[in-house]
Amino acid sequence: MGRRLANGVKTAGLFGALWAVLLGLWAVIGDGSTGMLAIFVGIGLVSTFVSYWNSDKIAIRAMHARPVSELEQPVMHRIVRELSTQARQPMPRLYVSPTAAPNAFATGRNPRNAAVACTTGLLELLDERELRAVLGHELMHVYNRDILTSSVAAAVAGVITSIAQFLMFFGGGGDRRNANPLGLLAMALLAPFAAMLIQLAISRTREFDADRGGAELTGDPLALASALRKLEAGTAARPLPPERDLVDVSHLMIANPFRGGGFSRLFATHPPMHERVARLEGMAGRRGFIA
Repeated sequence: MGRRLANGVKTAGLFGALWAVLLGLWAVIGDGSTGMLAIFVGIGLVSTFVSYWNSDKIAIRAMHARPVSELEQPVMHRIVRELSTQARQPMPRLYVSPTAAPNAFATGRNPRNAAVACTTGLLELLDERELRAVLGHELMHVYNRDILTSSVAAAVAGVITSIAQFLMFFGGGGDRRNANPLGLLAMALLAPFAAMLIQLAISRTREFDADRGGAELTGDPLALASALRKLEAGTAARPLPPERDLVDVSHLMIANPFRGGGFSRLFATHPPMHERVARLEGMAGRRGFIA
């Protein structure tokens, strides 16, 4: 419970940092030309809302996933039905993506409009115990309303980017006409960068929460740790191509689907796999979990 509270506080703190950057930029803009700026911001907010409302369709289309019946995937259906019943939540729609790269994702704006998908590569790679752990993780993203959290973070980050672009081209408003242009340019460049890093940190925090919640739901943190190890090796061997539609939904997946390392980890949507595994193994010694 302490770790969950800490993650919740961290997420709230990161949102506070996003709003601090936003308010700082807005203060620089002042009262000048806010009408045109409001138009840019409005467009960004509307597009983010549309993406949030249709998040399930966007992700499923990007991964070319198709719905599967219980006859086609009896184990997947049975596991999700059992876990949904245990959590007293509605059964989500189930999909399979014909993709060799092993991965899974959940999406949808709420539990009644949720979808859970696995790639064929994941279904071939994991045993039933590990598959149950992965599906528990994905269901926790739905129950934690992580699509809403990530959408709000994306909306605020998008507004910051809009304001920064406005600042870069038109400068500060109000009584700041004599402001240092180099300072304004630096702020216009650094604010979106800071917003992106904060948004990524929120995504990584939500992954830790889904790991922990999924392990508690299944009662088997070691199975999830084992699955994550296999997924790390599997995604490294069979990464997805960094196409735009796949990049846009990669934060939904249980493992980073792209090849990367070194400096690129700074921009990763997922925390390091070894840290996730270590946290899960730390849970395993507690009473009530499967050894």
